[in-house]
Amino acid sequence: MDLKAPATLDDLISALHKELSGSTADVKRVKWLMENYEANPEEYERFCKWDPHRYTRTLVDRGNGNFNLIVLCWSEDQGSSIHSHADCHCFMKIMEGSMRETVFDWPNQDKSFTKEQLSSLQKRGVNEYEAGSVAYINDSMGIHRVENASHTRKAISLHLYSPPFDMCKTFDERTGHERTCRLTFCNYTGRTAPCCEPEPCQDS
Repeated sequence: MDLKAPATLDDLISALHKELSGSTADVKRVKWLMENYEANPEEYERFCKWDPHRYTRTLVDRGNGNFNLIVLCWSEDQGSSIHSHADCHCFMKIMEGSMRETVFDWPNQDKSFTKEQLSSLQKRGVNEYEAGSVAYINDSMGIHRVENASHTRKAISLHLYSPPFDMCKTFDERTGHERTCRLTFCNYTGRTAPCCEPEPCQDS
């Protein structure tokens, strides 16, 4: 593979700009770059913002319009909702701590079903990721929830979304009922700012 391992976060960003300059993404090449970047706290700690009530999302780089690179900070026992990815590629590199991913099948999309007829989501599998590992998912592989399952350790992850998106679907595990949510950043490029609350979800 004609790629050079990124020595710094800036090197990773430059390499991603080159790899994601077109209309399609080579998943193997992008994942290799993410895996071979050795995370250095001195480089990413300025993007870390902690909230005792929810995980935070800090934009690191907007890419060239073809991707977003984001640092997520997870306090103990914090996790995401079950969500989709708006037909984009999603890469997640664990930089500190560990993360658990639970993957589900898509719910029944029959719009004639009433709320009472909807069934619980079917769990496809659970994956555990330690520091240094990289996970990948897209909508053809299912929907997922990610969480820091540790009761004693925080976790930090680096996420790449290509193409970038600001709306996604979230799902109720018991019923499969979906809602549309707008994604926000808690602060931008390391500058301190009040933590943004997500905009209210709209029932689908």
